[in-house]
Amino acid sequence: MMSRRTSLLLSATALMGLSSLQAHAADTVKLIDDVELSGTGVTSGSMWKNGVDLAIKEINASGGILGRQISITHQDNQSQAQIAKAVATSAIDDEPYVLLGPIFSGDVNVSSAVAEEAETPMIMGGEASNLTQQGKKYLFRTSFSQVTAMPKLASYMQKAGIKTVAMVWIANDFGKGGHDAMLKELTARNIKVVADISTEPGQIDYSAVVVNAAKAGADALFSYKNEEESARFLIALRKFGYDKPVFGETVLVSQRVIELAGAAANGARGHVGLTVDSPNPLVQAYGAKFKSTYGYASDHNGIKGYTAVYLIKAVTEKLGKFDRKAFAAAIHGHTFLTKDYPGLLMDVSYDAAGDIDRESYLVEIKDGKQVVTDVLPPLGQK
Repeated sequence: MMSRRTSLLLSATALMGLSSLQAHAADTVKLIDDVELSGTGVTSGSMWKNGVDLAIKEINASGGILGRQISITHQDNQSQAQIAKAVATSAIDDEPYVLLGPIFSGDVNVSSAVAEEAETPMIMGGEASNLTQQGKKYLFRTSFSQVTAMPKLASYMQKAGIKTVAMVWIANDFGKGGHDAMLKELTARNIKVVADISTEPGQIDYSAVVVNAAKAGADALFSYKNEEESARFLIALRKFGYDKPVFGETVLVSQRVIELAGAAANGARGHVGLTVDSPNPLVQAYGAKFKSTYGYASDHNGIKGYTAVYLIKAVTEKLGKFDRKAFAAAIHGHTFLTKDYPGLLMDVSYDAAGDIDRESYLVEIKDGKQVVTDVLPPLGQK
């Protein structure tokens, strides 16, 4: 039978252990990542995760954020919106300082509602225009929205002398947002859309799509799909012998598409907000570290994950404290410079909606590599 003294000692020990755990938690910057690590978004999500992990490793090695080490939990949302929402709901119960992800716009849309209600900042990788047009105070981008990117690409196509376009896009939130934004910009520049073709997520066979696009006789083709679908489409185009210019935004000319499509990606052109091939020493140094760590090149999703963590560090150190509400307020309407926060890789500004502004690039795929043809300044500098 346990003596009263023994019972008291055990109780004291348990309380000390609990106190130690609570102190450890207080000394940790808790982040939870709601990310696509399986399903159709696995390529994007895995790149994002690796970028996040690389940044955390560097920051922790240099002393953390305000003296605290970062802890990260990656939760697989399986590229499904309802699972992404469930992950976000569970994550909020764990009281993270900031939520990271998701990547897919449909996943972001449902998850951000959960974060908004809990007044927890979410730094995500989605690009659909509507994500930051709903008045949310705690949602922030790591890349351009379609509303920001498409005018740059449409102007590029206009300067290239394009008069007619066949549009081929994926029928999900990401694809529809890009389609609508691009259609508006093409129309504003008197570029006529002579074929408007939607495709399915996960589609394998694009032969009929290619035939219909080619029949339209357009000066060029605009393709807007996720990575795997973009690669399959480029391969189908080359097999058919399609020889008109193919334009896209970010994904079409991404590293993963280049790897999957091989020689079929050569000649594809597009606007990208992030690329390790940019003439920026900080970005190039990041690209070298990523490749050395993981054995392959980072795409834009890796950069997004990496800079998301460094944004958390920059904002928190600017505040000098850990405060979720103050964190969100400190991003809106503010600019963060690489001279102060080199981990951000590029000077970046945020508007009142959580949208981002920074320099970007026009690229063409040549011999299996992104070749930057133009550096475009932030919109705010024009």
